[in-house]
Amino acid sequence: MKLDTFNALSESNRLQIVELLRNGPLTVGEIAEKLALRQPQTSKHLRVLSDAGIVEVRAVANRRIYKLRHEPFEELDNWLLTFQRIWEERLDRLENYLEVMKKDSENQERKSDS
Repeated sequence: MKLDTFNALSESNRLQIVELLRNGPLTVGEIAEKLALRQPQTSKHLRVLSDAGIVEVRAVANRRIYKLRHEPFEELDNWLLTFQRIWEERLDRLENYLEVMKKDSENQERKSDS
């Protein structure tokens, strides 16, 4: 998992750009317009996203078209899955412990009723 991915996504405008690009490729101008940003500012954000490997750019005539790359998000998903497994294991152990405690409590009640 790259720290670059987190750093790039930590800025709100860049995260909004990624959200826009989820729907498909866009030009710099389209992104700037949708986010009400100036084009130079948008280009700087796109450069950071490109340097982090989050987006790729294709030149068509004098336009630059940006689209998301899937690999960084797959890496992020795989990294997050490791935490999911850890929590599932902990919750399973807690469930087992609570089941034992419940049975012990039921046994105590039966003994006190006798």
